[in-house]
Amino acid sequence: MLEMDKIHEIRRIFYEDGEDNIAEIARMTGVNRKTVEKYIDKVDFSEKPPEPLAMKVRPSKLDPFKPLIDSWLIADKKAPRKQRHTAKRVYRRLKEEAPGFDCAYRTVANYVAAKKEEIRLGAKEGRLPLNHRPGEGQADFGSADFTEHGIRYAGKYLVLSFPYSNGGYLQLHYGENMECLLESLVAIFEHIGGVPTEIWFDNTKTIVTEIIRGGGRKVTERFQRFQEHYRFKAVFMNPDAGWEKGNVENKVGYLRRNELVPVPAFDNLEQFNRDLLPRCDKDMQREHYKYDPDTYISTLFEEDKGALLPLPAVPFETADYKTVRTNKYGQFTLNKGLHTYSASPAFPEQHLQIKLTSSEVIVYDDHMNEIVRHRRLYGDSKQTSMEWVPYLKYIAKRPRSLRNSGIYDMMPSSMQVYMDSCASPDRGRILKVLAELTDRTGFESALHTVDVAIRHEATDPDSLKTLYNRIYADVPLLPPLDNTGSIPTAQIIPFSTNDLSALDAALRRGGAANG
Repeated sequence: MLEMDKIHEIRRIFYEDGEDNIAEIARMTGVNRKTVEKYIDKVDFSEKPPEPLAMKVRPSKLDPFKPLIDSWLIADKKAPRKQRHTAKRVYRRLKEEAPGFDCAYRTVANYVAAKKEEIRLGAKEGRLPLNHRPGEGQADFGSADFTEHGIRYAGKYLVLSFPYSNGGYLQLHYGENMECLLESLVAIFEHIGGVPTEIWFDNTKTIVTEIIRGGGRKVTERFQRFQEHYRFKAVFMNPDAGWEKGNVENKVGYLRRNELVPVPAFDNLEQFNRDLLPRCDKDMQREHYKYDPDTYISTLFEEDKGALLPLPAVPFETADYKTVRTNKYGQFTLNKGLHTYSASPAFPEQHLQIKLTSSEVIVYDDHMNEIVRHRRLYGDSKQTSMEWVPYLKYIAKRPRSLRNSGIYDMMPSSMQVYMDSCASPDRGRILKVLAELTDRTGFESALHTVDVAIRHEATDPDSLKTLYNRIYADVPLLPPLDNTGSIPTAQIIPFSTNDLSALDAALRRGGAANG
């Protein structure tokens, strides 16, 4: 298989340069015709890890003199503005002071202009007005809190803006990583029905692994595969030059103020993100700040949409797959050991497959059968996510080994106290009940039931079930009996066990009270 840089070259010559002669592309790239046709027609790059594109710098006659020029321009940073080198002054000094110098003025002028831009000198230093074409996008993350199922999260959200129209979309996440980036972009691409021709990014570690001298970037393989899959051009900003993508910087703040204030509260993040997209459509039904009062963002965004690249026929797999090894308790770690997840006590010290999305960690056995799934943990502190059902079911089969299993030590202290207070013959059944309750409404509800059971000294399985039903199943409590009045009297009907005729006669008359 070809390396990704060669594949990219073939596709660039065909799609960007417009060369549609297969034989000519084969000659230019040194690849046979069938291989050229294969990669021009290829639509799915999800499973083909690319190599970073190599940056080729053409030699120049000016190269031996560039260090000297650089030293003059760097020294200018301490000089008054009107006493700094112009391109003409650099050219003249080279002719006068640099032996062997023989370059055209234009070569010197081009280099001086580029170098001044790099070290921020001269009249063009600072924030230049940027013109954007329809179909171009800019992407950036912002920070915003949200509440899901009553739990507060310090979240992140990705914004994709379109500078030409000033339109923009956002997607909210628990954190910021490659899965969050890719899922957000794919959701927006599919919503608008196309892909921006180019997207501007900053140098986030999520994408960029190295900034190469001269302006190039090495990016992660997954991002390069994603970029090739959707055929957009990635543009990276100069370090410390956020103003270069000022449109999305402003849009990050605007969408936070208008879509995430007050702090949003919902039951399902995935559904909330789906709802955000049409809300962003609606937001475009307003006048553009820069144009005539009758020019709407939505109208200009139609021009953006008209310039988009088509969606690929095959969707990109945004999830990441990893192999992990469990410890003797069937647990594994991610994020450099900070985040611990449970698999199952049935899989101690084994290699397992996991699938990572922006919100979930899904664990599979070696046959790719799902074992358990977790909400993905975020943050730089040590955290643990335990799915207790497999552990409770496992130890319920071996209740006598509870204290020596290691599972006992992982239990919350209140559950340890409760298990110690239960009779040994009941522990297996109680563990089964706790597994059922956890499977039904979660481990916290089972733990709360245990706390109530401790207060009531209820240490048998049936009492545990009764307490749970009273707390979580909305079982109405019967009102207490009213003992303030007198107990009603009733006539006693004597009858023998062998002769029920008196009882039958009483029932025919309507009961003993009417006899």
